Amino acid sequence: MKTMANQDESVVVRVSDEEAQILEHEGFHYVSKELYKKKVRDAEQPVEDKLIKAKSNKISKSAKRHLRRKTK
Repeated sequence: MKTMANQDESVVVRVSDEEAQILEHEGFHYVSKELYKKKVRDAEQPVEDKLIKAKSNKISKSAKRHLRRKTK
């Protein structure tokens, strides 16, 4: 597998070795896989919103236990 891009790097593709030879004659050049990852692979994945848990004001079991011991 080879990573290739056109002259202005607006099109970045991963192709087999045979297809790479054909694209090289059409004006594409070899680029690093990092460029492919940045522009194609990671760009297509939507960014997920992280859910924020709401804090509750409930008292924990250990805190309840300590309060019971103090009141006795």
